[in-house]
Order: sequence, then C-alpha cells, then structure tokens
Amino acid sequence: MFGDQIKALRQAAKLNQVQLAEKLNVSKQSVSNWENNNIMPSIDMLRRICEVLSCSADYLLELQDDQKIYIESTGLTLEQKAHIQQIVNDLKILNERR
Repeated sequence: MFGDQIKALRQAAKLNQVQLAEKLNVSKQSVSNWENNNIMPSIDMLRRICEVLSCSADYLLELQDDQKIYIESTGLTLEQKAHIQQIVNDLKILNERR
C-alpha cells in the first residue's frame, strides 16, 4: 500500500517522520497519516515526495512491479554517472550470488 511504500523509502533514506516532514514543509502528522493510509497527499505533494525520496510516482502508487529509485546526478560528468552505474551493476551481481 501507499503508506508502506513511503515508510520503506523514508527508512531506507535514514529519515524519521519529522525529518521527512521538514524536507516536504508539512507536519509530522501528515507524514504519519500517509504512512498509516489515513489520507493521501495531493498530486503536487506526491510530486514533492517523489523528488525527496528519489522514486517514481508509479512506484509509490504501486503501478509498477519493480522498485525503481532514481539517483540525483545533476552536475556529474558522464564518466561519474557511468561509474555510479557500474557500482549499481556490481551490487546486483553480489545480490544474485546470495
């Protein structure tokens, strides 16, 4: 569910509800309500959540099966971006071996 997705991404980013709320300029109660599936954020807020948690709206809304998280790479060279992609590929190989 939507709340589970936000909570998992928040925890993966090592943010508590207060910290996420501050990044989104909302109250901790709003984050708590989203995570408990009491309310849904507005479309504008959904966009902001995706930006802060580096994910797609499709992932948050469970419209896609696999988790696609985006890494902000503005300002990096193509070589640096390729290096990051290689790290990701290496981690995938490690996970397959487990």
